[in-house]
Amino acid sequence: MASPFIGLEVEEEHRPSDRAFGFDLDRCLSSILVLEASIPDDAFTAETLGTERVGNAVVLNTDGLVLTVGYLVMEAETVILTTGDGRRIEAHVLGVDPATGFGLLQALEPLGLPALLIGDSRDLDPDEPVISAGGGGRAHASSGEVLARGPFSGYWEYHLDEALFVQPAHPHWSGAALINASGELVGVGSLRMEQLTASGEVHPLNMFVPAELLPPILDDLARGRVATPPRPWLGLLAQEVDSHVVVLGVTKDGPAGRAELRRGDVIREIAGRKVNDLAAFYKQLWSLGPPGVEVPLTLQRGGDLFDVEIRSADRASRLKKRRLN
Repeated sequence: MASPFIGLEVEEEHRPSDRAFGFDLDRCLSSILVLEASIPDDAFTAETLGTERVGNAVVLNTDGLVLTVGYLVMEAETVILTTGDGRRIEAHVLGVDPATGFGLLQALEPLGLPALLIGDSRDLDPDEPVISAGGGGRAHASSGEVLARGPFSGYWEYHLDEALFVQPAHPHWSGAALINASGELVGVGSLRMEQLTASGEVHPLNMFVPAELLPPILDDLARGRVATPPRPWLGLLAQEVDSHVVVLGVTKDGPAGRAELRRGDVIREIAGRKVNDLAAFYKQLWSLGPPGVEVPLTLQRGGDLFDVEIRSADRASRLKKRRLN
């Protein structure tokens, strides 16, 4: 079967060379797999994330433990991993951690591949070259640099205190491995973003989740347990506009939808505290208690200012449970 990434190869000038990295490049890149996931049509995330998802995954140990970005395998019914030599191997989803965004799988047949050691992105030197690698070997690996390390807030009620922003952007970044100059895994690809330069040019880049967030939760994820305590969820999509948190939309039948929040509503306060950005909003929301806690909001809609209380929920309760054979 042809790779789904044919036509998405990295340009020759951006591919890594053996001279720049002090390890066996081909052996290292063989640890990156192509991942294909099929999700039921009636899954909670089917409408927003699709039912056929394609990305990458990283071999973590010789027993077949594999790491990816969680949204690729959330509610997956079937997951297939493809190795560099074309073998297709089914995998079982062990768990997805919504706090970090990681997803963990177990290959159901021996992979016979080397594992990448988990490194720490905080140890990267400022000028250290890195590799963004997807499944498919050198043609799908890009040599680049970490532009910045800083907070990231997603519109889907997601926040990282420290994310990695890497250029150039990889053509198929989801679940891609970020590899340091020693051949260690220091990040997992999550998003494609755009940076506006001082000259007005728009440059694409990728956001990676730092690999050092994995070890504290790895044992729980590998055992199928909840790795981080569930957080209260409102089911709203929001963005920052001119130092305001503005509602973009709401999840159908979610807490915010039932409370009749609308696109364009401005969230002025949460539990009596003013909020000007997504990070402050999320942190205050998550500090109120577990899922089910009442969340008091002060909203502005046009010229009106009013208060509303929303009973939060557990987002995981909406997800389709995997079937065990």
